[in-house]
Amino acid sequence: MVTVITFEGNIDANLKDILTQAKKKCASGGTVRENLIELQGDHKFKLKKFLIDLGFPEENIIIQQGMMKKPYKKR
Repeated sequence: MVTVITFEGNIDANLKDILTQAKKKCASGGTVRENLIELQGDHKFKLKKFLIDLGFPEENIIIQQGMMKKPYKKR
């Protein structure tokens, strides 16, 4: 399971800084890909409150969940 965070509109925040804080908050691994933050695990509700507490408008936060793709194995 992976939790993916995207933001509508322009944001002036550093996504890597937000990721660092979110990883500590959720005790989880994660990464930034382009304008997305991905965290391993089911953290939808915890992250929404966390981002609102950081000052992001609720209507600009989009949080989705999905299954992680299986890693490619070399033969």
